[in-house]
Amino acid sequence: MMKNRHRVLYRQYDFPVFQNRMYPTAEEALVCPRGDIELVEDQVTGLVYNAAFRPELMVYDRDYQNEQAVSGAFRTHLAAVADIVERHLGSAHLVEIGCGKGWFLEMLVERGADVVGFDPTYEGQNPRIVPQYFAPGVGISARGMILRHVLEHIQDPHGFLHQLRLANGGGGLMYIEVPCLEWIIDRRAWFDVFYEHANYFRLSDFARMFGSVLHGERLFGGQYIGVVVDLATLRPPVVDVDDQVGFPSDFGAFAANALPDPQMPAVVWGGASKGVIFSLLLKRAGHAVQSVIDINPTKQGRYLPATGLRVQSPDEVLPTLRPGTTIFIMNSNYSQEIIAAAGPAFRYVEVDKLSTT
Repeated sequence: MMKNRHRVLYRQYDFPVFQNRMYPTAEEALVCPRGDIELVEDQVTGLVYNAAFRPELMVYDRDYQNEQAVSGAFRTHLAAVADIVERHLGSAHLVEIGCGKGWFLEMLVERGADVVGFDPTYEGQNPRIVPQYFAPGVGISARGMILRHVLEHIQDPHGFLHQLRLANGGGGLMYIEVPCLEWIIDRRAWFDVFYEHANYFRLSDFARMFGSVLHGERLFGGQYIGVVVDLATLRPPVVDVDDQVGFPSDFGAFAANALPDPQMPAVVWGGASKGVIFSLLLKRAGHAVQSVIDINPTKQGRYLPATGLRVQSPDEVLPTLRPGTTIFIMNSNYSQEIIAAAGPAFRYVEVDKLSTT
């Protein structure tokens, strides 16, 4: 029996369980459910996960808001993903598992795909989308399955994939998209580690989990991994001693140094996952966050978990800022559209490039 199965990589405490759940009042946001982070590398499987994760805390409902397609830059990414899906899975008999608010599914339909979606957070009226989890017994089988930004939320990813294989008759092709651990490590992206994400993947993890990987690449400026795999070739991953995770000892150091002047209030552009954790750890480091901006209307006027910060529209915040105010852009993929919308009067800092400057 292995004495030390886990190698601890990173710890954080008292994080919001859901960084994408919005609250109607600051008081409710401040008392949101919380959990701890203990990021470990499993010395048997080689997978990286949060050993402190408690799945019973994770109940997804309609207050969970994670739709990114309001951004033109993200829609460009989705179009590139749709190209991969069409090229490898085709357009017939598709199932999207965890389809969210349905934006990507509807994009596929507009492009001629026959696709059905499953997601308990769905709020719309599209009859193609079933507002529940995909599970054995739903009576639907697919030639191709789509699993975008779901696997990182599952405590036992191999077991989950095995259940999907069984539910789909033992096989089928699948497109999987997850955040890229290498990008998080390379950028020292302490603001990109969340309680919601039980797992953190590298491209090599999928080569160890599947005997057949038809396609694999880094997407969205390197932040995501996209793979096409044959579900029939799923196998238990085994650690590769020559491919262990190199995790930097100074990973969390940039939180304390993110602002050149600790007294300077921060304006955060991006009220999603990165903005929630960036604001929380800035606050813990003694920095004030003046405003949080987001273009998603479903977030505006609501409050971020743990900090109780109110999300506002650009039109609410920008006229109140002095020229030269620093705006922290949570994701540099959106920098061009943010600067175009806000104008040249402000100083912009891309937080995912802080460690490289």
